[in-house]
Amino acid sequence: MNITQDKVVDLDYKLTVQGEVIDQSEPGEPLTYLHGHSNIIPGLERALEGHTAGDHIQVTVAPEDGYGARDEDNVEDLDRTDFEDDVEIGATYYAQSEDGSVIPFTVVAVNGDTVQVDFNPPLAGETLNFEVTVLGVRDATAEELDHGHAHTPDMHDH
Repeated sequence: MNITQDKVVDLDYKLTVQGEVIDQSEPGEPLTYLHGHSNIIPGLERALEGHTAGDHIQVTVAPEDGYGARDEDNVEDLDRTDFEDDVEIGATYYAQSEDGSVIPFTVVAVNGDTVQVDFNPPLAGETLNFEVTVLGVRDATAEELDHGHAHTPDMHDH
């Protein structure tokens, strides 16, 4: 069975950026996603299209097909009083936007009463190198299609 729209795919992956392993699936714990529903970054999803179980592929994803280009306008200074506790440089915090969505950001620097933060995704502007093994491909259930994501045995939908 080939990876096409509305298929549920299990895969092992390793992500490297500039030769450094950034993320990888654990043995026996594959990444499971619903193809064609933007559950994974666009460049990787496109590269997997048409593949089948057992395929081993290497994919290089440019920033525009991954987490986007870095935008220096997304680096802002916030007031130290906006933070409740100790501010840790390099830590990720979450802000709530006006529409109620949650936006992650990373603390870049602390200068007195000013905290410099970066709203860019940590991998923005980076070329992503994926090594992927397709473990399985199956049809999505009606419930999965309705929810827009794959369900795994240890996942409980409420």
